[in-house]
Amino acid sequence: MIEARIKSVQCISTAGLHQMAYKEWGDESNPRVLICVHGVTRSGDDFDNLARALSDHYRVVCPDVVGRGRSGRLGDPALYGIPQYVNDMVTLIARVTANGGASTVDWFGTSMGGLIGMLLASKPGSPVARLVINDIGPTLDSVALHRIGDYIGQDLRFPSFEAGASFVRAVSASFGEHTEDEWHKLASDVLAKDGDGKWVRRYDMALAQPFREATLESTQADEAALWAAYDAIGCPTLLVRGADSDLLSRETAQAMLARGPRPAFVELAGVGHAPTFLHADQIAIARQFLIG
Repeated sequence: MIEARIKSVQCISTAGLHQMAYKEWGDESNPRVLICVHGVTRSGDDFDNLARALSDHYRVVCPDVVGRGRSGRLGDPALYGIPQYVNDMVTLIARVTANGGASTVDWFGTSMGGLIGMLLASKPGSPVARLVINDIGPTLDSVALHRIGDYIGQDLRFPSFEAGASFVRAVSASFGEHTEDEWHKLASDVLAKDGDGKWVRRYDMALAQPFREATLESTQADEAALWAAYDAIGCPTLLVRGADSDLLSRETAQAMLARGPRPAFVELAGVGHAPTFLHADQIAIARQFLIG
């Protein structure tokens, strides 16, 4: 069984320094690097299956975005947002490319991780060489955003792992069909015991407020800025959409195909927001695009 190494890198915000933890799979001297970044309430552990499968070709790096999982928390919760996450990923890329001599990285981003990847890939001189955007785009459905905002701020404490796992499964039903073992893994990735022996979700509840505020205050100018970033992407790109996604509409996906990087496109039946890439058929899609 291939095992991951748990590492961390020190990042900075206007509120001070913080640690961002990451899992690293494969040969740590490998100059071929794939960075996999999770959704808003998830963790880098989500990519264990994908990372194992691709570690024969890549050094796979799966960070816990600040405020989640093993990573530190921000001193100022107002800083939880895409600009800070992009800055942290630049620091991470500097670390992992220095270790292995890489000059570029490939990127797999689910939901929030896809937005971070889009913005990084749009920058002049970006190190992102190939980009997978998993069920996210410049235009986001407001009803879906409010759905997500409603549950991420609930400070729930569960008496048992089973109770917490039941909640995770309920709010993640749009992930599609999974086995009991897979649902257990999806819950384990985001649940931990607190100091009182209760099971809680592994993220800073304070990040919910800036998420809701950003959702409520989103403007046409914000959307236009995301489209401008998308249009500036010059690297080969794959767009993945869950056919039942309520966050990335089919209309937005079709618009993405006609502009910007004009990505390759895969739509997965029986899945909403967002495909987990736990399954062999989904992993094969990523492998074919990233490695060929």
